[in-house]
Amino acid sequence: QVQLEESGGGLVQAGNSLRLSCAASGRTSNFYAMGWFRQAPGKEREFVASLKLNSGTQEYADSVKGRFTISRATAANTVYLVMNSLNPEDTAVYYCASSDLPPGSAWYRLQHEFGYWGQGTQVTVSS
Repeated sequence: QVQLEESGGGLVQAGNSLRLSCAASGRTSNFYAMGWFRQAPGKEREFVASLKLNSGTQEYADSVKGRFTISRATAANTVYLVMNSLNPEDTAVYYCASSDLPPGSAWYRLQHEFGYWGQGTQVTVSS
């Protein structure tokens, strides 16, 4: 059984920052990558960022590159998403996800590559 729990969402003014956390529990030893996706109102869920757990390789959507950073806590099964220079277009429900597909078999940017998902945390950016 795997559980992912996001936290850290909230309401923030444009230009400010937030840090989201994703705490994983259960059979986390099978994870090869963790990722963040988001879904804005009326839109489909989209890729935000991913992290290969062994190599530390990061991937980002073009819309967040240079503003968002995905990282992993060394002492816990926790992944962070630091979001800087937020703008209203970043308003969405943010989902944490994990993949048990080994490197080489996944791009870690597509939703179907992630088999485990959290419930999501709302991020609202006001102008």
